[in-house]
Amino acid sequence: MILNIHLFILNHVYINMDDLELVKMPKRNDLEQRALQFVINTGFEGVLQSELWRHLGASSREGSRIALKLEEKGLVRREKELRDGRWTYRLYPKRIPASIDSIADCPCLMCPDNPRCDPSGPVSPQDCDKLTEWLLAVSRNEPNTSIALGDS
Repeated sequence: MILNIHLFILNHVYINMDDLELVKMPKRNDLEQRALQFVINTGFEGVLQSELWRHLGASSREGSRIALKLEEKGLVRREKELRDGRWTYRLYPKRIPASIDSIADCPCLMCPDNPRCDPSGPVSPQDCDKLTEWLLAVSRNEPNTSIALGDS
Protein backbone atom coordinates (compact mmCIF):
# COMPACT_ATOMS: atom_id res chain seq x y z
CA MET A 1 0.00 0.00 0.00
CA ILE A 2 2.75 2.49 0.95
CA LEU A 3 4.65 1.64 -2.26
CA ASN A 4 1.55 2.45 -4.35
CA ILE A 5 1.18 5.83 -2.62
CA HIS A 6 4.85 6.65 -3.25
CA LEU A 7 4.52 5.67 -6.91
CA PHE A 8 1.43 7.86 -7.23
CA ILE A 9 3.25 10.81 -5.67
CA LEU A 10 6.31 10.29 -7.88
CA ASN A 11 4.14 10.19 -10.99
CA HIS A 12 1.98 13.23 -10.24
CA VAL A 13 3.93 15.63 -8.04
CA TYR A 14 7.45 17.00 -7.86
CA ILE A 15 9.11 19.09 -5.21
CA ASN A 16 10.26 22.56 -6.20
CA MET A 17 13.51 22.74 -4.22
CA ASP A 18 13.54 26.57 -4.27
CA ASP A 19 10.18 26.93 -2.59
CA LEU A 20 9.97 23.48 -0.98
CA GLU A 21 6.34 23.23 -1.93
CA LEU A 22 4.44 20.53 -3.75
CA VAL A 23 3.53 21.40 -7.32
CA LYS A 24 1.20 19.26 -9.40
CA MET A 25 2.78 18.24 -12.71
CA PRO A 26 0.67 18.79 -15.84
CA LYS A 27 -0.84 15.73 -17.45
CA ARG A 28 0.77 14.51 -20.66
CA ASN A 29 -2.34 15.41 -22.69
CA ASP A 30 -2.16 18.96 -21.32
CA LEU A 31 1.47 19.16 -22.44
CA GLU A 32 0.57 17.75 -25.86
CA GLN A 33 -2.19 20.32 -26.23
CA ARG A 34 0.10 23.17 -25.19
CA ALA A 35 2.81 21.87 -27.54
CA LEU A 36 0.39 21.66 -30.46
CA GLN A 37 -0.88 25.18 -29.79
CA PHE A 38 2.69 26.50 -29.64
CA VAL A 39 3.60 24.79 -32.94
CA ILE A 40 0.43 26.12 -34.60
CA ASN A 41 1.24 29.64 -33.40
CA THR A 42 4.64 29.48 -35.13
CA GLY A 43 2.82 29.13 -38.45
CA PHE A 44 4.81 28.37 -41.56
CA GLU A 45 8.15 29.08 -39.83
CA GLY A 46 7.82 26.08 -37.56
CA VAL A 47 9.75 25.66 -34.33
CA LEU A 48 12.85 23.73 -33.35
CA GLN A 49 12.03 20.78 -31.15
CA SER A 50 14.46 22.09 -28.50
CA GLU A 51 12.67 25.45 -28.44
CA LEU A 52 9.39 23.62 -27.94
CA TRP A 53 10.47 21.63 -24.90
CA ARG A 54 12.11 24.70 -23.38
CA HIS A 55 8.88 26.64 -23.85
CA LEU A 56 6.94 23.82 -22.20
CA GLY A 57 9.41 23.50 -19.34
CA ALA A 58 9.84 19.83 -20.19
CA SER A 59 12.92 17.64 -20.47
CA SER A 60 14.38 16.95 -23.92
CA ARG A 61 13.23 13.35 -23.62
CA GLU A 62 9.68 14.37 -22.80
CA GLY A 63 9.73 17.01 -25.56
CA SER A 64 10.87 14.40 -28.09
CA ARG A 65 8.13 12.02 -27.04
CA ILE A 66 5.49 14.71 -27.33
CA ALA A 67 6.76 15.71 -30.78
CA LEU A 68 6.69 12.07 -31.92
CA LYS A 69 3.15 11.62 -30.59
CA LEU A 70 1.94 14.74 -32.38
CA GLU A 71 3.56 13.47 -35.58
CA GLU A 72 2.00 10.01 -35.18
CA LYS A 73 -1.41 11.65 -34.75
CA GLY A 74 -0.86 13.56 -38.00
CA LEU A 75 -0.94 16.96 -36.29
CA VAL A 76 2.63 18.08 -37.03
CA ARG A 77 5.35 17.38 -39.56
CA ARG A 78 8.95 16.88 -38.37
CA GLU A 79 11.85 17.79 -40.64
CA LYS A 80 15.46 17.05 -39.81
CA GLU A 81 17.61 20.19 -39.65
CA LEU A 82 21.29 20.88 -38.97
CA ARG A 83 21.49 23.68 -36.40
CA ASP A 84 24.74 24.89 -34.79
CA GLY A 85 26.50 21.72 -35.91
CA ARG A 86 23.88 19.39 -34.39
CA TRP A 87 20.99 17.54 -35.94
CA THR A 88 17.59 18.45 -34.60
CA TYR A 89 14.02 18.58 -35.85
CA ARG A 90 11.85 21.50 -36.86
CA LEU A 91 8.15 21.00 -36.23
CA TYR A 92 5.54 22.42 -38.58
CA PRO A 93 1.78 22.35 -38.03
CA LYS A 94 -0.09 20.26 -40.57
CA ARG A 95 -3.06 22.62 -40.35
CA ILE A 96 -3.14 26.31 -39.58
CA PRO A 97 -6.45 27.85 -38.55
CA ALA A 98 -7.82 30.39 -40.97
CA SER A 99 -7.96 33.98 -39.88
CA ILE A 100 -9.94 36.96 -41.08
CA ASP A 101 -6.69 38.27 -42.56
CA SER A 102 -6.81 35.46 -45.11
CA ILE A 103 -9.89 36.99 -46.79
CA ALA A 104 -9.57 40.65 -45.78
CA ASP A 105 -8.67 41.76 -49.30
CA CYS A 106 -11.09 39.49 -51.13
CA PRO A 107 -12.76 41.61 -53.83
CA CYS A 108 -16.18 40.12 -53.06
CA LEU A 109 -16.36 41.89 -49.69
CA MET A 110 -16.59 45.37 -51.25
CA CYS A 111 -17.96 44.49 -54.67
CA PRO A 112 -21.05 46.49 -55.68
CA ASP A 113 -22.32 43.43 -57.59
CA ASN A 114 -22.21 41.23 -54.48
CA PRO A 115 -26.01 41.28 -53.88
CA ARG A 116 -26.61 40.09 -57.48
CA CYS A 117 -23.73 37.59 -57.54
CA ASP A 118 -24.97 34.04 -57.96
CA PRO A 119 -23.45 30.98 -59.68
CA SER A 120 -26.49 30.73 -61.97
CA GLY A 121 -26.99 34.47 -62.52
CA PRO A 122 -25.58 37.01 -64.97
CA VAL A 123 -23.01 38.13 -62.32
CA SER A 124 -21.22 34.97 -61.27
CA PRO A 125 -18.09 34.06 -59.26
CA GLN A 126 -17.12 31.69 -62.09
CA ASP A 127 -16.89 34.62 -64.54
CA CYS A 128 -15.45 37.26 -62.18
CA ASP A 129 -12.04 38.49 -63.34
CA LYS A 130 -11.34 40.25 -60.02
CA LEU A 131 -12.03 37.10 -58.00
CA THR A 132 -9.92 34.97 -60.34
CA GLU A 133 -7.04 37.45 -60.16
CA TRP A 134 -7.27 37.55 -56.35
CA LEU A 135 -7.34 33.75 -56.05
CA LEU A 136 -4.30 33.44 -58.30
CA ALA A 137 -2.44 36.05 -56.23
CA VAL A 138 -3.35 34.23 -53.02
CA SER A 139 -2.15 30.92 -54.45
CA ARG A 140 1.19 32.61 -55.27
CA ASN A 141 1.27 34.14 -51.78
CA GLU A 142 1.26 37.68 -53.17
CA PRO A 143 -0.75 40.53 -51.72
CA ASN A 144 -3.13 41.79 -54.38
CA THR A 145 -3.73 45.46 -53.79
CA SER A 146 -3.89 46.48 -57.44
CA ILE A 147 -7.48 45.39 -57.95
CA ALA A 148 -9.83 48.33 -58.23
CA LEU A 149 -13.20 47.33 -56.86
CA GLY A 150 -16.40 48.24 -58.56
CA ASP A 151 -15.31 48.26 -62.23
CA SER A 152 -16.94 45.11 -63.55
